[in-house]
Amino acid sequence: MRFVDEFRDRKIARELGVQIARLARPDRAYRFMEVCGGHTHTIYKHGIEDYLPPNITLVHGPGCPVCVIPMGRVDDAIFIARQPGVILTCFGDMMRVPGGCGSFLDASAAGADIRMVYSPLDALKIAQRNPERRVVFFAIGFETTAPSTALTLLKAAQDGVDNFSVFCNHVTIVPAIKAILDSPDLRLDGFLGPGHVSAVIGCRPYQFIAEHFQRPVVVAGFEPLDILESVRLLLEQIEQGRCEVENQYTRVVPWEGNPKALAVIRETMELRPYFEWRGLGFISQSALKLREPFSRLDAERIFRLPGVRVADPKACQCGEVLKGVLKPWECKVFGTACTPETPIGTCMVSSEGACAAYYNYGRFHRESVAEAVR
Repeated sequence: MRFVDEFRDRKIARELGVQIARLARPDRAYRFMEVCGGHTHTIYKHGIEDYLPPNITLVHGPGCPVCVIPMGRVDDAIFIARQPGVILTCFGDMMRVPGGCGSFLDASAAGADIRMVYSPLDALKIAQRNPERRVVFFAIGFETTAPSTALTLLKAAQDGVDNFSVFCNHVTIVPAIKAILDSPDLRLDGFLGPGHVSAVIGCRPYQFIAEHFQRPVVVAGFEPLDILESVRLLLEQIEQGRCEVENQYTRVVPWEGNPKALAVIRETMELRPYFEWRGLGFISQSALKLREPFSRLDAERIFRLPGVRVADPKACQCGEVLKGVLKPWECKVFGTACTPETPIGTCMVSSEGACAAYYNYGRFHRESVAEAVR
């Protein structure tokens, strides 16, 4: 298949629904976690759950990088933006993420110079055009976006751009999945592996899930048929008594990943001892920081950050949503006090957030379509 419409064919979707229904034993329940927020949006935009038997539940995971950023890191960035002569740059979905003292939009309205960019190279260009200002890029994302930050660091070092720096908040996916598996709060039968991250790191890093935790993993694409086929592959593994890592997204994801992307990450960044995740707490070796040769481009070394931990609002249950313990509509403030226009938590802000997916597509509860599995 080559075109988007072919990955959304209703007839093929119903055929996959029939196959899934035949594989799913009626006397047991299945809980599969889709790690990536992009999968969550596909599932609820296209009503994928309606094609599944009622004993199969898809659970949202911590795969939205904006959603897992703790409020204290937002406040640190706002502190940087308020320093004289600073231009803070970030991706668009960070602008409305609430911190303890407001969002980037609030800080911008109060006079801070905070600009949205589409890539870190845009931030570097702003620094080159404004040599009298200090330009900081708020780097965020899993291994998917880390290579672009790494290449920008190399470019800035090569060109000698002294007024550019990076506030690094890149996180890594594998430690987060391990933290989920170690949690006593949740029982899972398998994982839909993240497609975008896997395009960089490949499939091999997930083998510990199958070998140590005895859970099957299928790296999945982002179209409706990708999700349905991946669920079928998970059920086949369970039915056959297998626990393996399979790659459904072969048209994009190489088994060994992207060696050039991994090389530039290794050249410019290294693992942090600890990093705080919203909802998951501190996880060791789960985030990246700049290596010593790039210290002059490291905003955390240039600015004396407050580094204050900020507790999430008591009404917000983003942490439970990110761990898959709650569905978004089970949160007490979902759709009332917390909406995309007035977000309390990050899951309602991000374009990959689970709460935003449920809210935007109106899927507050599950309604199975019987004809899909006949």
